[in-house]
Amino acid sequence: MSGGVDSAVTAALLQERGFEVIGVTMELWRDAEMGEPSRSGNRCCSLAQTGDARLVAGRLGLRHYVVDLRDEFESLVVNDFCREYAAGRTPNPCLLCNKHLKFRLLLQRMQTWGVERLATGHYARLDQCPQTGRWRLRRGVDPGKDQSYALYAMGQEELARVFFPLGELTKGAVRAKAAELGLHVADKRDSQEICFTPRGGHAAFVTSRLPEAGRPGDFLNESGEVVGRHRGLAHYTIGQRRGLALSGPDRLYVTEIDAAANAVRVSGRAALARPALSAEGLNWVSGSPPAIPLRIQAQVRYNSSPQKAALVALSSESAVVQFDQPAYGIAPGQAVVFYLGDEVLGGGTIARSFERWPPDCPLSQSGDPS
Repeated sequence: MSGGVDSAVTAALLQERGFEVIGVTMELWRDAEMGEPSRSGNRCCSLAQTGDARLVAGRLGLRHYVVDLRDEFESLVVNDFCREYAAGRTPNPCLLCNKHLKFRLLLQRMQTWGVERLATGHYARLDQCPQTGRWRLRRGVDPGKDQSYALYAMGQEELARVFFPLGELTKGAVRAKAAELGLHVADKRDSQEICFTPRGGHAAFVTSRLPEAGRPGDFLNESGEVVGRHRGLAHYTIGQRRGLALSGPDRLYVTEIDAAANAVRVSGRAALARPALSAEGLNWVSGSPPAIPLRIQAQVRYNSSPQKAALVALSSESAVVQFDQPAYGIAPGQAVVFYLGDEVLGGGTIARSFERWPPDCPLSQSGDPS
């Protein structure tokens, strides 16, 4: 229970279905560690959110527990987040939190309590394939709230032990249910901030821990010419336009971050269009990779639209995806998630994008990407 309306309604729905329900909140990051307790009232996993979770549990008559995972969160999520930004990549800490803490460590902890299932307020759906009996992860029915992208790292063992009761509901229906139950969080706005970064933002947080990520360097244009000075790699991500402080006749966007040279490359929007990407650290929801080549839809950011593509090269360590139409804003460090219709096949971490189709990609003897 995070303290928001989604987990509150999840608990209530399970009660109505006859389950014995207990509320569990992960303590990941304390307000005092941010140095500004008034800032984080609506942040995921803050003290204020924990208080709201406790109030909801009391209203529903649930036992409520707080599980201290701060050390694990620091080592598995926060440190990785800082290292990735210092390396010129754009990480998503919520994906790591789901992978390492919520659906691994928390599940393991709950096993020792004799708990059968872990339910969360994610907008995603689960079912079992009639032919194989394998669990399938699918998009939630509310396209504006679907969270299946953030769950791609789950496997059969985890899916067999979880519930996503909100997957068949819209956000409006969830809020209406909370109001019907008299829950004080019915109209509470969603938390959308990174839970551990202070008012100064993620760049200030990263550079306070890794000063090299705030070392100024050069902005370079497409020709490699210096066109300005940047404030440090932690301030930038692929596709960024605002905050560059560069003048010129055309709008400029970040197209590449070169950590080795401490340089940020900028160009017009057209330079962001990339026909292909490679991904590493793959996970397949079914437990095994699909046969390729395979037509898929690929989603390269949490809030981006899926794009028609082909999974054209695959090894145990990496995959190559070719888009039907060039994709914009592909950022190394973000996740790419592979869909077949509304089903999540799996995904991985974007390693790089290609300005043109890689000639050495092992597609076929002819080398034809089609």
